[in-house]
Amino acid sequence: MRGSLTGKILEEHIVEGKLSPGEEVLIRVDQVLTQDATGTMAWLQFEAIGVPKVRVPLVVSYVDHNTLQTDFRNPDDHLFLRTAAAKYGAIFSPPGNGICHQLHLERFASPGTVLLGSDSHTPTAGGVGALAIGVGGSDVAIAMAGMPYGLKVPEVVRIFLTGRLRRPWVMAMDVVLELLRRLTVKGGVGKILEYCGPGVSDLSVTERATIANMGAELGATTSVFPSDERTRAFLEAQGRGDAW
Repeated sequence: MRGSLTGKILEEHIVEGKLSPGEEVLIRVDQVLTQDATGTMAWLQFEAIGVPKVRVPLVVSYVDHNTLQTDFRNPDDHLFLRTAAAKYGAIFSPPGNGICHQLHLERFASPGTVLLGSDSHTPTAGGVGALAIGVGGSDVAIAMAGMPYGLKVPEVVRIFLTGRLRRPWVMAMDVVLELLRRLTVKGGVGKILEYCGPGVSDLSVTERATIANMGAELGATTSVFPSDERTRAFLEAQGRGDAW
């Protein structure tokens, strides 16, 4: 754990506990995202806590799942999420903006931060070097109220990449599908997959994000890539060079 990228990020965010696999720790959260399929209950739970504003540096409420307007249910959810974001100090992303984990990667995720999200593919942000974890609605609500996140420290599994992709015949998706073949859908349970090695530099941030996104299909707590010059170029292209 110590000396790994994951360990360094956790060391900077640990509030309580010992950083050893299997130990319970509390970590500080930098960013939170919600989406409408799970976010309505998360925001209702946050309201029940009774704090006047979110107490995390950044909270984004996305609407990207239930977008059909065939009756009153989805519009009611969307209206509630919009007003809750305005009342409690979150950013609201309306229907049509895009998918939560992709938008967050482009607009908000940054290296070395801890992100919690009420979406199983929150780990997509690991493509820029964030420690991004998909959690349940109550965990998100508690984090938005400013409380640390309780985590059983996962084992860090380093995946050493070499060579180059033979594009367009072999793509980033093929990398993680090969991992799924070798490790199965339970191969990442209780683990953080940390990618390293000279092959990382061959991957664009969007390719890294593709691999990190699919880490959820291995059951991994999250996946993370190192931040490098390709990360900086990606963030600069998004107008966020200062986040590097």
